[in-house]
Amino acid sequence: MSRILAVHGIAQQLKGEAMQHGLWFPAMRDGVVLAGGDVAPEDLRCVSYGHLFRRPGRGLSSDLPPLGPADVDSEFDLPLLLAWWEEAARVDDEVVAPDARSLARTGGSAQAALRALSGSKFFANLAMRSMIFDLHQVRRYFTELTVRAQIQARLEECVTDDTQVMVAHSLGSAVAYEALVAHPEWPVTDLITIGSPLGIRNLIFDRLEPRPVPAGGLPRGSWPRGIARWTNLADSGDIVALVKDLRPLFGDDVRSFLVHNGTRAHNVAPYLTAPETGAAIVAGLTG
Repeated sequence: MSRILAVHGIAQQLKGEAMQHGLWFPAMRDGVVLAGGDVAPEDLRCVSYGHLFRRPGRGLSSDLPPLGPADVDSEFDLPLLLAWWEEAARVDDEVVAPDARSLARTGGSAQAALRALSGSKFFANLAMRSMIFDLHQVRRYFTELTVRAQIQARLEECVTDDTQVMVAHSLGSAVAYEALVAHPEWPVTDLITIGSPLGIRNLIFDRLEPRPVPAGGLPRGSWPRGIARWTNLADSGDIVALVKDLRPLFGDDVRSFLVHNGTRAHNVAPYLTAPETGAAIVAGLTG
């Protein structure tokens, strides 16, 4: 039975469990080998929930609806989009900063943000509707109880008595975190989050279940009581992992690392090949 459970992020609606395994395992094994360990294909299982976002019956050309700036939700999508834009401008010299002049010139903050991000290295070659569709997946998880429950159920059914390590990417880090907090009885000892948006206040962090509570005047997220170690890895250029250091929000026991993924800052494969990720997996498997 699998000892490692992988939890993917957004934009995976066309990939099932077998395809996810084919993407995750080679990269993960490379990272583990660099850290002095090894894993076999049967050690890894991938939670697949992307199909819950797939739109049925869209014809042959695309599974995405014809989305545009008008489909950007003002309460959730837009603040997250603007946060991505601000961070993209900070790490990418080619992206104009989201100041008042640029907003006025491009005729609306959603349209301006989408245009700016489409020219960034991070979102290069990503169509506008794909960017908006990805935004909607994040919003739906945090605002639609049925979607959240379905995704959590998919993860829960994949956990067995052999599961020791949970590796979660992007939105999957919120899914994994909430599941582990809710199930301290699980055998999982190690949580590894990569490219995580968990530190984004208001939109992500403050919407987690259970809700963060004040601790010394600052909000503090619950520690998943069943785990012994939590390792968080972020690339300095990953604009989805907007807050690189999760310790101020979840406690000093979070082991935090900055890694270098090259031009594919948020892509799961470079995160998995990092020796720091491999070392965290090895530690979880060996105790």
